[in-house]
Amino acid sequence: MKIVNYRIAFTRRRQFYDFQGQDHARTLFALAFSSLYLYILQPSCKFQQPVSQGKRVTFPQGLVKFVQTSCRISVPWVSARKTQAPSKFLKDKKMVPEADPPSTEDVNLLYQLFEQSNKLVVLTGAGISTECGIPDYRSPNGAYSSGFKPITHQEFVRSSRARRRYWARSYAGWRRFTAAQPGAAHVALASLEKAGRIHFMITQNVDRLHHRAGSNPLELHGTVYSVICLDCGFSFCRNLFQDEVKALNPKWAAAIESLDYGSPGSDKSFGMKQRPDGDIEIDEKFWEEDFHIPTCKKCKGILKPDVVFFGDNVPKERADIAMEVGRECDAFLALGSSLMTMSAYRLVRAAHEAGATTAIVNIGTTRADDFVSLKLNARLGEILPRVLNIGSLSIPAIQ
Repeated sequence: MKIVNYRIAFTRRRQFYDFQGQDHARTLFALAFSSLYLYILQPSCKFQQPVSQGKRVTFPQGLVKFVQTSCRISVPWVSARKTQAPSKFLKDKKMVPEADPPSTEDVNLLYQLFEQSNKLVVLTGAGISTECGIPDYRSPNGAYSSGFKPITHQEFVRSSRARRRYWARSYAGWRRFTAAQPGAAHVALASLEKAGRIHFMITQNVDRLHHRAGSNPLELHGTVYSVICLDCGFSFCRNLFQDEVKALNPKWAAAIESLDYGSPGSDKSFGMKQRPDGDIEIDEKFWEEDFHIPTCKKCKGILKPDVVFFGDNVPKERADIAMEVGRECDAFLALGSSLMTMSAYRLVRAAHEAGATTAIVNIGTTRADDFVSLKLNARLGEILPRVLNIGSLSIPAIQ
């Protein structure tokens, strides 16, 4: 038998993928040999699941797609890929709201959104980070439920006492905050982004877990990993600021660092609670007296984390970029966000008004539930990896 050419086609957008080169040749040889084994050497072998004839799927706004499901064949020397069960970590965290495992229908609906869009914009909120041990504000177990009120921009600017309190608590919580690791949802999104299935990503989160997973989203509300001067605009790395705090307050810092922090997301440290932006609620005795805050090295101005505090506005240039991609996308997906802040809600609304398919995956109600095309109630770390494993989503599209 002479092999002249092999071409493998995927149903997505009727694109063809040519497999060439030594590695691809080996793959094709294995496929051909396994087929020979199935049909000649082992006639009793059967497919683990029948080949689908294709299903007609109608999606919001009248989009119609033929989706070809894949089949799996049993090859003696190749073990089948196993689907990983959701981590027990998610179920053990008090801060992650309760939710039933996503149904197969939910997974398929979300898959179709990725499959059928060419310019998908993804917005992520605190719900993707709670699964990694970082608390949020608005969920049933969030910071607001205990009566916590985050610092406002106006309070930070006008009160030196408020700044001392914020920076002392933020310094104390930094080590545990940065110990949090990207979750399954972060990794799945990074994979989809690299495969060209996500056109643009925006995050409301300040924790940089997306970056550590391999993504590079627009940080709508900034990041605690940078510090900025309110007077001259000079910006520098947060780790350098931590070193400056320690140099100015050596005994205080030593006392803080000698305490047991507990694991990320626990309430063990100080007997108090970690907050969504990385600070820890600690007693006044730890910051009221003899605690000194570094000033800007260039102008001696006031330093703050480069985040948008409550009461402040998203920088215009950043807001304009987010709004532009929202209006120009063909699909907009909000993940783990209640969309209660106007900076996030207006993006979903703008995409909807521009005619894009809009969808939300979040545990609990959101501000945009009344007009989105699709709303799913699920944990992101459970549904996104399952979506990634369907069909050919992980294979980059050839333009």
